[in-house]
Amino acid sequence: MTRKKILGSHVKRLLSGVSDHGRRHLTEVETDVIQTGLLLEEAIEKLSFNFMAIHQVVEAVQPTIQLLLDGGSATPEQRARLEALPAEIGTYVNGAVTSLQFQDMTSQLLDRTLKRVTGLREFLGTLGAHGSEMLPDSDNEQIVELLNKVSMALAIQSLELRSVLRKAVSQQHLESGDIELF
Repeated sequence: MTRKKILGSHVKRLLSGVSDHGRRHLTEVETDVIQTGLLLEEAIEKLSFNFMAIHQVVEAVQPTIQLLLDGGSATPEQRARLEALPAEIGTYVNGAVTSLQFQDMTSQLLDRTLKRVTGLREFLGTLGAHGSEMLPDSDNEQIVELLNKVSMALAIQSLELRSVLRKAVSQQHLESGDIELF
């Protein structure tokens, strides 16, 4: 194989590796952003439902409360409804708290996304730093050696970044139990 072909295969391998690494991490970033949006949408929907339910429960007993404040007497049904009020409101408050757990999971997703972007930036920085070592009058052997060095550094960085980033996002130790997504 000629020196030109050897050099060309090294450049092709390096560029291919950079492209694959960048595409993989950007796809993961895109997936994390989409998952974050879905989590936020679901959490907001659940929070809205629970707050509206609390409002409706309070609104439903308001006439009875006003009757009592005005010195009137509650019927047995009204009394039973007032006694059930704390438990009913508690159910909706627990539902709202469970919805707030999604905030922790979205924070984990956003943190993971930021680490991916930072890792990708460092990866490209490594490519630039090693590229600056190449001199215009470098011979083929020096270029091949530099390309091998860059390829190895990038492969190590890619593996390190993948090992740091967990796939699952989870919420633990809350009243509703453990939750693991994705």
